[in-house]
Amino acid sequence: MGIQRLENVGIVVEDLATVRDFFVGLGLGVEGETSVEGDWVDRTIGLHGVRSDIVMLVTPDGQGRVELQHYRQPVAREADRAAPPNTLGLHRVAFGVDDVDAAVRTATAAGAELLGEVVRYEDAYRICYLRGPEGIIVMLAQRLD
Repeated sequence: MGIQRLENVGIVVEDLATVRDFFVGLGLGVEGETSVEGDWVDRTIGLHGVRSDIVMLVTPDGQGRVELQHYRQPVAREADRAAPPNTLGLHRVAFGVDDVDAAVRTATAAGAELLGEVVRYEDAYRICYLRGPEGIIVMLAQRLD
């Protein structure tokens, strides 16, 4: 009874290929790609006439998943892609990395913007926030041993 695990984090995107490639460049793998539509989808999410494409990404350890979804019908509603990290609602996804500097280089080469700087949090982490494609905020955290 109750929550057993985090199944996935869903992100609605406009350009599915660009966002997929960004996260794959950071090290996520593509677990699968599909399209969904029909009565079961409509009844599940409370929209009508849904037709969407999905890419499921998985972390290298196989434990974390990010579901990217592009709505063909109904068209996704626009959001403020430049919203700051303190905006209400689900607004960022965080990943543990083995080398935060290398991950930042990879992300910025793919067009991401470092929002602040890479900082050390006590003796535990080196962390930073990036704004990736479509305004998605990504936190990268490197554990310090």
